[in-house]
Amino acid sequence: MSPTLLSLLSLGFCVSLRIWAAVGDKPSLSAWPSPVVPLGQTVTLQCHFRSPLKRFRLFKTDGVNLTELHGKHLNTITLGPVTREHAGSYTCSRFSKSLPALPRYSDPLQIVVTGVFTKPSISAFPRPLMRAGENVTLRCQSLLWFDKFILHQENSTGHFQRHGQMLTGSQAPADFSIGPMTLATVGTYRCYGSFSHCPYVWSAPSDPVNIIISGLSKKPSLSAQGGPVVRSGENVTLVCSSESHFDQFHLLREGENLGRSFAGGQSPHGALQAEFPLGPGTPAHSGVYRCYGSFTHSPYSWSNSSDPLFLSVTGSTTSICPSTMDPHTTEEAPIPHSHSSQLHLLLRLSVAFIYTSIFLAVLVCHCLPKKCCHHGKRVQGRWKSEQRRPISRGCDIRPLEPQDPF
Repeated sequence: MSPTLLSLLSLGFCVSLRIWAAVGDKPSLSAWPSPVVPLGQTVTLQCHFRSPLKRFRLFKTDGVNLTELHGKHLNTITLGPVTREHAGSYTCSRFSKSLPALPRYSDPLQIVVTGVFTKPSISAFPRPLMRAGENVTLRCQSLLWFDKFILHQENSTGHFQRHGQMLTGSQAPADFSIGPMTLATVGTYRCYGSFSHCPYVWSAPSDPVNIIISGLSKKPSLSAQGGPVVRSGENVTLVCSSESHFDQFHLLREGENLGRSFAGGQSPHGALQAEFPLGPGTPAHSGVYRCYGSFTHSPYSWSNSSDPLFLSVTGSTTSICPSTMDPHTTEEAPIPHSHSSQLHLLLRLSVAFIYTSIFLAVLVCHCLPKKCCHHGKRVQGRWKSEQRRPISRGCDIRPLEPQDPF
């Protein structure tokens, strides 16, 4: 084989390798810290290649190149502070002067801008604290006319992922069913509202709701310092303890989460415990309390519930009115005898005055019957004439007519 032929074959092989590398090296596009960006924040886009230090070009899905200067960066570009105009679907390609006609585009990456609209609300039914295997429904709703809601979940490792989305009618809520409840389905949930005609522009996130699974470990015990019956004004402290070495405890009153407390001591029996000071007792503190135990590395997994504790706050507040009660006794102070005699005398004089007035009134009417009758007729005639007189319409008050709600 001649040297010229070998040279041509080698050249063709090198060109083929270069073309294959350019065509086969498909890039990928990622966003840091997240493709879901709050309004006014920044996001960094990175175009990944198999070979390092490649320049790239950035496009939107409509094919419009943002700027040629982006290709001179080392695989990254920062967008922001973002506005609603930054929302959309992006793709990147390798920047090559030698093979401009053979670009390979990455898969599209959706950049979502949040906070453009007011946040919706989220609620859990029947409750956010569930046992293993049960189902919970998360309802997202808003006063705005959103026709799409997006549900996001954040677990204990900080992983933030889209759990699902639902198209609804205008102002209709979206119900997301979560379950059966496992360690993979617990976490912090938020929802967003959006419109189908601008899918990459979302509302602000709703307030978070924590979905928790219980019943995976033994129950703690709950007690009240000084007993479950407390007088009003006395300090109330509840103590939750367990031998399972939980490092944090949670206190609930009739389903309402009152917060958590870290284990800070041991009971006389060696169990770890946490105190919940509730302050001076009032009637509002009365109710049924329960506590749960958990670990900081698994905050969404709680123990079984403790036995219920019935707390009762008795007593009444001090009256501002004067009282005949002795402050150091529970019996009513007797009224002095002299005061009692004066009261009886006043009562008798009052009764005599009332009877005398009635007698004089009957006597006067009996002696002057005609005048009384004539006066009564005049009054009755005046009342009828006033009743026939048209009423002045200075303030035209009319009943409110029912209005069409739509």
